[in-house]
Amino acid sequence: MGLLRIHFTADDLARTTIAATADPLWELLLSRFRLHDRDKSLTLRPWIHRLHENRALLARAEPGIRWLSALAPAAPYFPDFLTPAAARDGLGPGLAALRSTPRARLAHELRRFARHAPVPDWAVPLARGDDATIAQVTAALNAYHEVAIAPHQQLIQAALDAERAKRVRHLLDGGVEELLASMRPLMRWRSPVLEVDYSVDRDLHLDGRGLRLVPSFFCRRVPVAPADPELPPTLIYPLAPEFRWKPAEHAPAPLKALIGGTRAAVLHAIDVGATTTELARRTGISPAAASRHTTVLREAGLISSQRHGPAVLHVLTALGRDVLQHG
Repeated sequence: MGLLRIHFTADDLARTTIAATADPLWELLLSRFRLHDRDKSLTLRPWIHRLHENRALLARAEPGIRWLSALAPAAPYFPDFLTPAAARDGLGPGLAALRSTPRARLAHELRRFARHAPVPDWAVPLARGDDATIAQVTAALNAYHEVAIAPHQQLIQAALDAERAKRVRHLLDGGVEELLASMRPLMRWRSPVLEVDYSVDRDLHLDGRGLRLVPSFFCRRVPVAPADPELPPTLIYPLAPEFRWKPAEHAPAPLKALIGGTRAAVLHAIDVGATTTELARRTGISPAAASRHTTVLREAGLISSQRHGPAVLHVLTALGRDVLQHG
């Protein structure tokens, strides 16, 4: 296990942000890793089974999996052109940026990649900037997204919304430094350096550019960042385990206890996060009653509760947000 040391200045702290959505090209790349994990995550098993058990879906996804397996294997490096910064605005802008990658950059990054893993013969034309090959790559990645990611987008976004709500609460209460401190155990804030568990040892100096934190549904174990330090500083990190929807763990029995207008009002009032006292004030009930309702909601898997200083902060889980949206 390595360590990524991210060096902040005062300007960097002021320019650090949390993404509201996942980066679609990072999710594509990271999801490919999850398909080949030996110890399959319980959270992702239904996703993996759906893809593998439907031959038609798998056939549409296979070209994208083939490209990602070739260009982003389990190695210390993979080319940054696969995850252009433009993807922060969506899959379309990201694929457009990938298609327009300068030939010199393609050649440079693939030469660097070849020092860590072999480039298959059928992928060599990509290093020359062959237009037809680049079109094949983007078409394959787009098809893979349609099959493997898009059908689960609502679930993914609900999980990310819960994660972001938790982090934003820390940001509002204590600023960026408390936000960074809340990232333990994956990261440790030791001002002015953020130490991040990583696959290799490296230093990243932000130099006033700030850091963009991007939660990811498919990132696992350790965060990941672009290899080129000149690219916009971005850190893709796994969302907190409590926000991963584990359908097999949610028996229907606890959900029956949710029937009732007051408890539904408490669930709605949690929204982007609330303490027990805030819930009592928003719903017009006593703090003791609010505490009882949050206990039931937590046991049903609809909310997560963490101590936040002297108070307990309640946030929606992915399942809880899904129930609100479809209830």
